[in-house]
Amino acid sequence: MMCKDSFKIVFSSPVYVMIAAVLTLFFWIIFNMFEQLLFFSPIIIFYLPEDAQTGFMLTNIMSILLGLVISMNIYLIKNSVLNLSKSMFSGTAFGLASSTCASCSSFGFLTVSAFGGFGVLATNFLTNYETPIRIISIAILMYSVYAIHNKITKSCLIDIKR
Repeated sequence: MMCKDSFKIVFSSPVYVMIAAVLTLFFWIIFNMFEQLLFFSPIIIFYLPEDAQTGFMLTNIMSILLGLVISMNIYLIKNSVLNLSKSMFSGTAFGLASSTCASCSSFGFLTVSAFGGFGVLATNFLTNYETPIRIISIAILMYSVYAIHNKITKSCLIDIKR
């Protein structure tokens, strides 16, 4: 893998491994709650029907990539020599926005009631194109990992302490 050097630099510290693990678990729980695969009431239940397997695989990949991207961004911001004022979380934000499934009844009703007719159109669009949007999100998150790798390994902006 070409990002091996940046992974060694960032994840040599147990703090960033822990941040990535906690964020991955957090996003996994949130995504599976939105997909109505994980329930907490009255008891914790995880249910994966056959028709939800593709979405489940995509949300697993997204949660892992989100954990990596956010922890690497935290490393980048913390160890940057310059003040990084522009946001580097664009891939993260797009991944989160695309993962909120509009087919969930509570989110769909919220969108429809808040935005009226436009909410119906948005909910219908997100429901129909949920899988392609998630694939695009994964591609953007992978590009974010690559861009952070370049900033960490090929830039003078980072004070690398080995």
